[in-house]
Amino acid sequence: MSQVLVVTGAPGSDSVGDEVRQAVVSGAEFERSRKWSDAIVHYRDALEIWPENEELQYGLRRAKFHMQIDRRYADASYDNSLLKLSEREATELLDEVLYKIHSHYVDSLSSTFFIAHGTESVYLALNNEAFLDSHQIFNTDTPELKQARRMLFEEYWNKPVSGPDAGRKIVLDVANRLERDLGIPKVPVILEYVFGGCNALDDYSSYLTPGKLADLYNNIEGEFVGLGIEMKSEEGKGIHLIEILPDSPAEAGGLEGGDYITKIDGIDVLNKPTDESANLITGKSGSRVHLNWITADGQHREGYFTRRAVKVKSVPIAKIIDERNGIGYLRLAGFQRTTAEEFDAALNQLNRQGMTSLIWDVRGNPGGLLTAAVEVLDRLIDHGVLVSTKGRTSDQNWKYSAHSASTWKLPIVLLIDGNSASASEIVAGAIRDHNRGMIVGRKSYGKWSVQSIFPVSQNCGLRLTTAKFYSPNGHNHSKIGIEPDVVVPRESQEYLRVTEKSLATDADVLKAIEMLQETQLTRNP
Repeated sequence: MSQVLVVTGAPGSDSVGDEVRQAVVSGAEFERSRKWSDAIVHYRDALEIWPENEELQYGLRRAKFHMQIDRRYADASYDNSLLKLSEREATELLDEVLYKIHSHYVDSLSSTFFIAHGTESVYLALNNEAFLDSHQIFNTDTPELKQARRMLFEEYWNKPVSGPDAGRKIVLDVANRLERDLGIPKVPVILEYVFGGCNALDDYSSYLTPGKLADLYNNIEGEFVGLGIEMKSEEGKGIHLIEILPDSPAEAGGLEGGDYITKIDGIDVLNKPTDESANLITGKSGSRVHLNWITADGQHREGYFTRRAVKVKSVPIAKIIDERNGIGYLRLAGFQRTTAEEFDAALNQLNRQGMTSLIWDVRGNPGGLLTAAVEVLDRLIDHGVLVSTKGRTSDQNWKYSAHSASTWKLPIVLLIDGNSASASEIVAGAIRDHNRGMIVGRKSYGKWSVQSIFPVSQNCGLRLTTAKFYSPNGHNHSKIGIEPDVVVPRESQEYLRVTEKSLATDADVLKAIEMLQETQLTRNP
């Protein structure tokens, strides 16, 4: 966790200056320890207080680049596929990526900007242990490395590029010089330009290795092979389990949200990054893995788990939580191909059990398919625009409207939080603009853009923002988010997903129940 940053002095005072300097120093300490996630959280927190500070801005940028490099070199598909390309294949990949960005990305992007970000990625890779270790360079402080970084900064930093051909020439020049001076093969340098160049795009666009592309498609389809856990590393504690999927090997084996995995097949993971631990846990269907873990109440446990296909449910919880008043609760965890079907089944089940009003929970829901959001909204809003999209090309301009047939009329309270993003915000925007219900919780994430997936060679993919979406009243809340009608203070462990057990003490749920019981909502349809 990052330190708490508190401003105690007036703007411009020495105390504020001291606190900014301390924030910069603390961020640098995280970076020196390669705690990239902690550094990113720290810099983001600091920038909320001092948004114009350039040192903090570049610290955040630098930590993001380093984390991406570490993740690439922890990705088996990167090592087994991309690093084995020939120089010609890697160069063709660079050309293909540039072409698709120029053709489809929502904003116009110059070759200069793309290549400059690639140069920056190579510059930082030359000070990144994962990159250097992979290429048999174990001393990060040699005169040769310093000279190579100086060369990149003095000769190639933000160098003007007239077009893709000139950009390719710069990439090959850099690759040739690093191979000659440091013995680093050309292909990994070219690939840094491919991946690093994509950092010139927005936060939601990226180049996807074969493994990451497969993961993305599995999320869309709602099925993958594994144990059925959502996890996050915590330094010194191990792998914190954020959520256990229903009907999964993890649930069957007794794992619960809030537990910490400490060993995987006997390998200590107390200090391993999330990606490295994930690689240890993943495997073929039918294979077994041995885990040691500590429960939320401090008990030490261990056991074997068999990996298998796990179905990710869009609606993991749907139940009546107040029988007397007929208040139903439905948690929507993601927007995938099966979402509308699951949503219908859940509403019909709740209706049979006496539902007269609904708490609809999209907290922690990062989004998914835009069409799935439209489909579920169409069940609850009977007329008018639900969402519209506008892109750089005409095929990205769409307007999605409701149909009057089979619309549920019951009162709704929608729960959102800072991790409700994208398709979840389409839902919140439509509920707000159509005056369809009350919104409770905390401000949403602020991701109001549409991504398209483009296949590229070598079984890779390119995820590009191709449009921005707008609420029914024409609002785009990018980087702003939607403010709830009723704000409930954040709980200390908000990142843990709600379970049937925790519903009874969940502050947002209790507030929603209170509102439905006492007011029955003034925003009835």
